[in-house]
Amino acid sequence: MNTGNSGGKDKKYIILFWIIYVLPIVTVGVIFVLISNGKLGKMPTFEELENPERNLASEVFSDDGKLLGKYYIQNRVWTEYDKISPFLVDALLATEDVRFYQHSGIDIRGLGRVFVKTFLLRQEQSGGGSTITQQLAKNLFPRDTSRTHFALVRMAKLILTKFKEWVTAVKLERSYTKEEIITMYLNIFDFLYQAVGIHSAADIYFQTTPDSLTLEQAAMLVGMVKNPAYYNPVRRPEITLKRRNIVLSQMVKYGYLDKATYDSVKQLPLEVHLKVESHNLGPAPYLREYLRTTMTKSFPEREYFFTDEQYQEALYQWNNNPLYGWCSKNKKPDGENYNIYKDGLKIYTTINYTFQKYAEEAVREHLGGELQDAFFENVKHYRHPPFSDDLTTTQIRSIMERAMRRTDRYRSLKRRGAPMDTIMKVFNTPVQMKVFSWKGIVDTVMSPMDSLRYYKYFIRSGLMSFDPHTGYVKAYVGGPDFRFFKFDAVTAQKRQVGSTIKPFLYTLAMQNGYSPCYKVPDVPQTFKDNDSVWIPKSSGRKDFWGKMVTLKWGLANSENYISAWLMKQFNPQSVIDIMRKMGIRSPIDPVNSIFLGTSDLSLYELTGAYGTFANKGVFIQPIFVTRIEDKNGNVVATFRPYFNEAISEKDAYLMINLLEGVVREGTAIRLRYKYKLMNPIGGKTGTTQNHSDGWFMGITPSLVTGVWSGWEDRSVHFSTLHLGQGANMALPIFALYMKKIYADPQYGIMQTEDFEAPQNFNINLKCDEENGSTHTYDFDF
Repeated sequence: MNTGNSGGKDKKYIILFWIIYVLPIVTVGVIFVLISNGKLGKMPTFEELENPERNLASEVFSDDGKLLGKYYIQNRVWTEYDKISPFLVDALLATEDVRFYQHSGIDIRGLGRVFVKTFLLRQEQSGGGSTITQQLAKNLFPRDTSRTHFALVRMAKLILTKFKEWVTAVKLERSYTKEEIITMYLNIFDFLYQAVGIHSAADIYFQTTPDSLTLEQAAMLVGMVKNPAYYNPVRRPEITLKRRNIVLSQMVKYGYLDKATYDSVKQLPLEVHLKVESHNLGPAPYLREYLRTTMTKSFPEREYFFTDEQYQEALYQWNNNPLYGWCSKNKKPDGENYNIYKDGLKIYTTINYTFQKYAEEAVREHLGGELQDAFFENVKHYRHPPFSDDLTTTQIRSIMERAMRRTDRYRSLKRRGAPMDTIMKVFNTPVQMKVFSWKGIVDTVMSPMDSLRYYKYFIRSGLMSFDPHTGYVKAYVGGPDFRFFKFDAVTAQKRQVGSTIKPFLYTLAMQNGYSPCYKVPDVPQTFKDNDSVWIPKSSGRKDFWGKMVTLKWGLANSENYISAWLMKQFNPQSVIDIMRKMGIRSPIDPVNSIFLGTSDLSLYELTGAYGTFANKGVFIQPIFVTRIEDKNGNVVATFRPYFNEAISEKDAYLMINLLEGVVREGTAIRLRYKYKLMNPIGGKTGTTQNHSDGWFMGITPSLVTGVWSGWEDRSVHFSTLHLGQGANMALPIFALYMKKIYADPQYGIMQTEDFEAPQNFNINLKCDEENGSTHTYDFDF
């Protein structure tokens, strides 16, 4: 017996066993321990595993719970497991990790299969060994993507990264249930085209929700998981279709789907209808932009404002408007300020989704219809269209240069130090661009300077409509198209208001004992101020001059002689005091000409002030948001409007009667003869100097709506009053908007509604004009 040789062989086998089997296991174990303790690079902490950072989009909703838009860095809206289609879960398990419920983050059997098939049998298409949990770990805590030229170093980094993902996967399995891991996985994954997470993917590709995904839709999305860039349903529909059917076959293989259903579904086309997500698109873009900029304001610092007036207004808003700077004023439980781009807030607005749709349609129909075409025709005879002939070439050049300096292109060139001659060359060189037209976006070749001039042709408009009893704004249109016209005509813009200011003077008269039927002489009025004399021009017809007419007739026809007569009975500051009580904060000069409406006001504050008449004398501040919820559905803010009793109920009702006269027999009569709105409506038209601005304020028992129409530059306007008056530029938008609402009875706003008279009201409102006040004269100044 050769026992010595036998003993030596046994020793060799033992050593070989340790080298082949035990040492790798020990090595792997040591590596796991070192990685777990962070000795081989940073690992996610317990807190990071328990609360992984995930950027969630904040959503903006209408008052009936419909999505208006989002703010985000990543377009992700969290979806819980019970809101995910079972088809989606089954497809994911069958394709990515069929043993998901049998392992604890690492599938040893799967790794063995990959090793044998990929490395020994060279079957490169045999599939990967990463579990769903490992893939989640990679998505939550991305790999180090820095490059190195050394192959050995790259291999070592890859192996170390894999080990880290395994350790992270095991820790995730200890921290979360299987359902929570699937939920996180589907919410984290980026499906391209700003579809981050399954909620956005379902919406962007199929315009549905995760719980409503069909079998074939779920299979397509799961198929993208392998490589979304390659299995892109928009760019590679045929390849994506094949991948979808592979997913379906995997579901058959593992018992999630029967063969008959598979044979039927695999014949179906993809039917992807890509929905482009953009802040520029969707309903109420101007309101969403207002909310975004308002909520993210910082505490006002004087150095960031051009004028002291702007700074003081910002301070007022900071102290009195809870929405202004909301993110800066409010903190999350962890002590950090809220971030609307990352924190998944749910912002519930007062906007009615349908009313908003009707308002946007009304603006589009009127501006894009006969009004814009009329302007194109009207300016053909101008020397330098679209600018009026009262401007010199030098003035026009100055306007265009100011417009150029406000562009991003100009600012970018200035930051790079480009001299002025280079900048002018850039702006005068034709380039390819897309421009707005009412018939659709146009691809054209145009110089940037010519494009600035081109856009000055277009009539802009703003509309705000609110419930005067709650203060809730129901519709908000800041311009014709947010993609091309970013400036907001509701809150950001202030323009001369023309005759829409006259009702405040008439309100003062009602407070001082006058009535709608009180008669005054329709004659010129003279104002003396130091050494100057001013006689306002008439805005009425000459056949009424010298006659006694009622105040109702005076407001209905917007006659300046009657307003001038009233102005002489009071003083400008008294009118301003009334306006302040009714919510108007803009600077107003206390001058006798105040009733001509030369002061610049915003559509927001003017519409809010008119709401006082419909709300029985109580001014209520229009608001846009009712509440804000955090990502977990907890209410973190509620909003209620400010209100105060500005005028008496009696005086408010008298003003309603006066404003109804404007519609019944005055400058707004075309609401009746053209648009057939015969129900109780109060209104006031307004037209400014040179017809640069057209206004209409409309009052019904349930809604108060303000409309402005005009141009970016006041030097661009119609050449005639017939086309440029508020009754032609703004009133039709109100009419179209209200007709759509009246035709939709689901909201209970009916033409049978009437204004409620105060109790014990006994003032005569039937004036019985002797001089014939009923006519169809609708010109207005």
